[in-house]
Amino acid sequence: MITASVLLIASGWIPFAGPFLSLLTPLPFLYFTAKFGFREGVKALLICLLAVGFIGNLSGFPQVVFLCLEFGLLGLMISEIYGRKLSIGRTILWATGLMLLLGFMILIGVGLTKNMGPIELVLSYLQTNLKETVSVYEQMGGGEKEAAQLRQFAKALMEVFKRIYPSLVIVGTGFVVWLNVVLSRHVFRLGNLPYPRFEPTDCWWAPEYMVWGVIAAGFSLFLPVGGIRWTAINALIVLLTVYVFHGLSIVLFFLNKYRVPSWIRLGVYFLILFQQVFLFFLALAGLFDQWIDFRKIRHRKSSAA
Repeated sequence: MITASVLLIASGWIPFAGPFLSLLTPLPFLYFTAKFGFREGVKALLICLLAVGFIGNLSGFPQVVFLCLEFGLLGLMISEIYGRKLSIGRTILWATGLMLLLGFMILIGVGLTKNMGPIELVLSYLQTNLKETVSVYEQMGGGEKEAAQLRQFAKALMEVFKRIYPSLVIVGTGFVVWLNVVLSRHVFRLGNLPYPRFEPTDCWWAPEYMVWGVIAAGFSLFLPVGGIRWTAINALIVLLTVYVFHGLSIVLFFLNKYRVPSWIRLGVYFLILFQQVFLFFLALAGLFDQWIDFRKIRHRKSSAA
């Protein structure tokens, strides 16, 4: 579990790449549990919690132990879900749901020690960090005008975050699960471990009934009731994120079909990652694929049937 401990500690020590490295923390636990069994995986998690907690206290990042607990349990859960031989969509769905439930329970436990609710705890933590960022900028000699603009931006960011916080948590959790499920395929191959026989990722599509959720959420945005609009915007963000992955599957299908070279693939992935407008087009492609069937997959399956 040295790899997991290093990834977690790096999240606090490395300024920019650290948080991204911490997203891979479930991977060592997933591999270890799949290779040696669930009981050994639990033992490894307990040892890692002790090591990370000790190092975190010495380095001034004691909260990293909660991250270790959450990501470690995620690795154990994915390993158990692999044994159920589900589809890749259901695997990610179940792991995401269990991870959200676990995270909510951890927030409740931490919030009870501070007499705060789980959402209130997260918003308070974010607001504190934003205030510290503005304070550091002022101490570094930033102008008063720039500092005032930064405070206004932080205030506006908090207002937006309050409205879409649930969807951001769901999307972020789903992304962590998806990333570890995809990367575990290569890790399992290196360790000669059996990887679940998922359907090809370039042939995946979102369930057809989801389109009704998008339509209902879209129309609900025009209703004057604040609670309904809040629910609708969060539901819409989550559903459209699923369609982004549907669109990404379509792109991958045609990249494989025409045997596009690796360097062009990297360019395509780079544009998708850093140009948000491409995420919008991917979501549209995934949504309209329900009717157009760009890959002609469902047409071929119905003909074969």
